[in-house]
Amino acid sequence: MAFVLWNIAAILVISGIFAIFRKQLLWGFVLIVVGCIVGPGGVSLFT
Repeated sequence: MAFVLWNIAAILVISGIFAIFRKQLLWGFVLIVVGCIVGPGGVSLFT
């Protein structure tokens, strides 16, 4: 389960970074924060 959460978190953070580069700042920051929350190192929503 931790591997799946790491993958989801990585995809969200990378998507957030690309959104920031495309000048979608709010959406980018939201994706990065959600990625940090979902990741196993953060506060996981699934446990």
